[in-house]
Amino acid sequence: MNAFQLAQAVGERLQQKKLFLVTAESCTGGGIADAVTAVAGSSGWFERGIVTYSNQAKNRYLQVPMDLIDQHDAVSQQVAAAMALGAAERNNEVSISVTGLAGPDGGSEKKPVGTVWFGFSIKGNVVTICQHFIGDRQAVRAQAVVFALSQLLKQLAD
Repeated sequence: MNAFQLAQAVGERLQQKKLFLVTAESCTGGGIADAVTAVAGSSGWFERGIVTYSNQAKNRYLQVPMDLIDQHDAVSQQVAAAMALGAAERNNEVSISVTGLAGPDGGSEKKPVGTVWFGFSIKGNVVTICQHFIGDRQAVRAQAVVFALSQLLKQLAD
């Protein structure tokens, strides 16, 4: 399925469960929110998308502690989890967070370009997943959007 089809399926599942979604995006730059809002009627299940590209924005808008970012780096399991919880904190029961290295620069041996961490918070239950995508910046971002939506769909099936 493509991002639009996945967003439609996510929306149907959220409506069935009477849940709303919030996205907290960094490397995808609002790509998940874009896919979601392309679906007619998404206002019935999508509350908002927050793009927190800088570490300061992650701290200010999602309450991710700067100490956590300093200790683990912005592209980490810990920060992805904190982003998901920060997004879901305001009476939202479902959130997706994404933080990663889309490239072409910024990678290292330990965290190469294409490393992306995802956080999924459903009713306070947080699951984090790391993926390594290949391709240029646009390809990494597109793959991250599709992965995030497909994983959320799986998480909502339980």
